[in-house]
Amino acid sequence: MQPFMEWSDNLNTGIDVIDLQHRKIVDYINELHRASQTIDRDLVGQVLNGLIEYTASHFAFEEEMLIDNHYGEIDEHKRLHQNFIERIKRHLANHEKGANVARALTGELQIWLIAHISKEDQRYVPSVTAPPVGSAVSKMIKRFFG
Repeated sequence: MQPFMEWSDNLNTGIDVIDLQHRKIVDYINELHRASQTIDRDLVGQVLNGLIEYTASHFAFEEEMLIDNHYGEIDEHKRLHQNFIERIKRHLANHEKGANVARALTGELQIWLIAHISKEDQRYVPSVTAPPVGSAVSKMIKRFFG
């Protein structure tokens, strides 16, 4: 099966650790799409839970990186992240009540991620210094998020 969403180089921020994490979120979107093609409601729930957990970890990492780099718009960026997590949790709750949310959510996730990376994340790129690829911190991050 062809992936629902393919990574595009125009989504790269140039911050390797962030780009790797964003690619993993794309992987979750594709997993959700595959799960939506089945009748396995448990699989859809597992993917949604994994997406929430991974995305929350990514957001926490990204926000800490922004704080460390004194990013001036951190509060607004955090608010956008929190709203996103709350929206996914609402979809999970609806799924648990029996609603079929996976197909519509897959498209919503794709649109949100592309818009967020292209607009919001690109705003912080000039002010961020990320750990270089190959550093101990970078290797640790890759182990947890890769």
